[in-house]
Amino acid sequence: MPEHHYGIRHHGPGSARAVVVELERERPAILLVEGPPEADELVRWVGDSGLEPPVALLGYATDDPRRSAFWPFAVFSPEWQAIRWAVDNGVPVRFFDLPYAYRLTETAAEPGSGGTGAEDDPDVEAEAGPGAEAEVERPHGRPVDPIGELARAAGYDDPERWWEDVVEHRGMPAFEAIAEAMTAIREHAPDDPQDEVREAYMRTVLREVRRTHTDIAVVCGAWHVPALRRKVTAKDDAALLKGRKKAKVSFTWVPWTYGRLASWSGYGAGVGSPGWYHHLFSTAEDVVPRWLVDAAGVLRAEGVPTSSAHIIEATRLAEALATVRGRPLAGLAEVTEAAEAVMCDGEPLRTELIGRRVVVGERLGGVPDDMPAVPLAKDLAAQQRSVRLKPEALERVLELDLRREIDLGRSRLLHRMRAIGVPWGEPDTARRGTGTFREQWRLRWLPDFAVQLVEGSMHGTTVVSAATAKVVGQARKAETLGDVTALVEVCLVAELADAFPPVLAALDTRAALDADLNHLMAAIPALARTVRYGDVRRTDVAGLRTVTSSLLTRVCAGLPAAAGSLSDEAAKELQKHIDAVHEAIGLLDDQELRERWLGALTSVAGRADLHGLLAGRLARLLLDAGRLDAAEVRRRLGLSLTVGTPPAHGAAWVEGFLSGGGLLLVHDDALLELLDQWLADIAPEAFDDVLPLLRRTFGAFAHGERRAIGERIAGGPAHAASEPLVLDHDRAARVLPTLSALLGREIG
Repeated sequence: MPEHHYGIRHHGPGSARAVVVELERERPAILLVEGPPEADELVRWVGDSGLEPPVALLGYATDDPRRSAFWPFAVFSPEWQAIRWAVDNGVPVRFFDLPYAYRLTETAAEPGSGGTGAEDDPDVEAEAGPGAEAEVERPHGRPVDPIGELARAAGYDDPERWWEDVVEHRGMPAFEAIAEAMTAIREHAPDDPQDEVREAYMRTVLREVRRTHTDIAVVCGAWHVPALRRKVTAKDDAALLKGRKKAKVSFTWVPWTYGRLASWSGYGAGVGSPGWYHHLFSTAEDVVPRWLVDAAGVLRAEGVPTSSAHIIEATRLAEALATVRGRPLAGLAEVTEAAEAVMCDGEPLRTELIGRRVVVGERLGGVPDDMPAVPLAKDLAAQQRSVRLKPEALERVLELDLRREIDLGRSRLLHRMRAIGVPWGEPDTARRGTGTFREQWRLRWLPDFAVQLVEGSMHGTTVVSAATAKVVGQARKAETLGDVTALVEVCLVAELADAFPPVLAALDTRAALDADLNHLMAAIPALARTVRYGDVRRTDVAGLRTVTSSLLTRVCAGLPAAAGSLSDEAAKELQKHIDAVHEAIGLLDDQELRERWLGALTSVAGRADLHGLLAGRLARLLLDAGRLDAAEVRRRLGLSLTVGTPPAHGAAWVEGFLSGGGLLLVHDDALLELLDQWLADIAPEAFDDVLPLLRRTFGAFAHGERRAIGERIAGGPAHAASEPLVLDHDRAARVLPTLSALLGREIG
């Protein structure tokens, strides 16, 4: 009874080529592949041209999509090539690993972990695969590293280099030889309980298939081949599987990336160089020079001059290194070293660039539009086509002009996705323009978003309905007023009209119950931005004006009582809120609210027990608003800097006053002279306590401001005509001994 066991290495290009050759030669009647049997119905999609690797099978608990796992496949994965061959030749395919439904009941994966804890099978490389990706590592691990054992027996110190030399670079691997090696290792290795259960199920499926087929091909990790050939009774296997429960699961295909496939991404069966493996699989001749041509293209794209001569010389060096090291073909180590030496001029950053772009790569797979998926994912695909925004694995910057209908639609879609919990785009606030019509985003699509879309489908079948339901649910559960006001802004930018009424109701309720002044003040800026910029997004925000006015009235009434006798930390927090509210009032462009706010600041600024930081800050705000003149500000500064006032209080006053910028000192000679005189009069024993506050204050000034202030004090250009700079040689000589000690030589 012909039964062929092809023990492969997951994501091994050499194994992938060999499997196809053997299948073409043997032409079995049925193919069994290591993988979740619940995905059997999805095998037919492998023949669809729209299913383009890298892709992954996504399995998740139907009642809790947060419990999920991936089975990734690349074009160089032996399982993928075997399935493609079977589909193209009309050969039935079955996955025959332990059902994922069993694993969900075995593992106690916490919701939201992104995995079930089932990293799957380490197989020949002592790594998982092609099994489930788990974001959280489990203590489970194979008792031995098969590749490491074989490499050491062959005298190699690097298992990966041994595998490349024996398999990847020598053409067709001998499956029987690999099976014999695995058998020898397993004879002396302790059994792994998880492997025993999985292999019991595999043998059970094999027995079932033997009843109907006589020519069977089995593609699985080489580690399992000895167990599948071992004589074990059906009764013993049934005993291992007895009493196991099944969870209800669902499966689909989702796009994957080479970056995610890389071993450093957290995937147990990952390979460190998927881009290199793709090149080995897809390039039949001139492997090394073609690889270096691709690397040169990456450098040229970044403006690094790389000529044909560089490529030729790097090829010679890589082949010479392989010869010296006794390798049949230059491997990744040799081509990398050659590229670094010849093409990168020894610059590590250029080598890292080649590593990211070519060695790993960021190829993103694709799935057909009519692939079975949750309705939310289908609606998202339609929305992406509508606004012409294609998901990409590489990060890119997107500039939006909200006056254009298509850009407004893109902005709404990205904000709605963030509301659902899929951060496809991140707003780049650091580089945002001054105009209210401009937005800048950083976009990058991650495979994990497939799981988050499944989770989001619990809230709705479309992007807008899921985002609305998610925001309304968060508003009802919000614990602070600031949480609700942030959701109000989300409703605006994502245009969630149906979420506005319940969110506003939650805002009214929370505002009425929240008596903390800091919470009330923290809520105003977000509301002000919503009111100010609502017309840009064509949103009706009239109802928010009343809420904002009510909150500001409560803040103005409570501010005088809350500002007295504060600690340093409390004063800093209150100053931050005062600045934010003051800026928000400017956005509202409401004269009545502005007068109310400035009246409150005036009453607070007159308190005798006011912290120096707040006193200085309020004086600056009132000066800028025209409520105080320069003479009054100098008087208040003079009072804070008198001899009887603690220097720390004066320093805090100066810090608060100047936190808005130092140009005022450049233009007000009397204020600058007063501050300079105060600094000169501080006692030496108190100066060390004041210095950190002053350094923090002046360190925040722009370089030009600091220079202008220094020139004013030193009698620089502004006073050069009337007060020329005179150098005091005696005072300058006092620092020479210290300089001599620091520099290690005598000066002067």
